[in-house]
Amino acid sequence: MKITLSDSQLRQAADEGMDSFVQTIVEAISGAVGGELNAESMQQLNADQITLWGYAILHQELMDGGFVQLIHNGYGPFFFDNPFAKAMRLWGLHDFSKLIYKAKKLYDVRKDELTRPCTDEEFMALFEQHPEFDALDDAFIEDEETITAAIACYIDEHLDAFVEVVAD
Repeated sequence: MKITLSDSQLRQAADEGMDSFVQTIVEAISGAVGGELNAESMQQLNADQITLWGYAILHQELMDGGFVQLIHNGYGPFFFDNPFAKAMRLWGLHDFSKLIYKAKKLYDVRKDELTRPCTDEEFMALFEQHPEFDALDDAFIEDEETITAAIACYIDEHLDAFVEVVAD
C-alpha cells in the first residue's frame, strides 16, 4: 500500500524531535489502514510498517503498565510468537531484541495466568505476583530514549520502506 506524507509534514515532525518523527510515520501508517492493527490491516502493510506500528503499541503499553499489562491486554502473541525481536535485531537494536527475548521466556511460562479474564483488583495483583517483569520494565524505561532514537534513525535511513514523501 502506498502511504504518503508531505515533505513539510515530515520536516515539521523531524524538527519537533524523534518522538514526533516516529509518531507521525506511525499515524500515517495506521491512518491508511483504518487505525487498527489486525490481520486485515497487516495484509496491506509491509514488514517494516507492521514492525514500526507494533513498536508504537509496545512503547505505549510498556510506558503505561509494563510487560504484565502488554501481555494481559492480548499483545503477547504479536510480540512473542512472531519475529518482532528478530526485526528489532535486524534494525540494529541488539540489546532491545535481547530484552524482548527475555520477556518472551517469561511470557511462555506465564501467559495463561496473565491473559485470563480478571477484575481490576485481580489485574493489579498480577504486578505483585509477577515481580520478575519489573527488571525488564525498568530496562525498557531506562533505555526508551535510546531505543526510540535508534528506531527514528532506522526509519530515516529506510524512509521509502515506510512512506512515500511527496512535495507540497
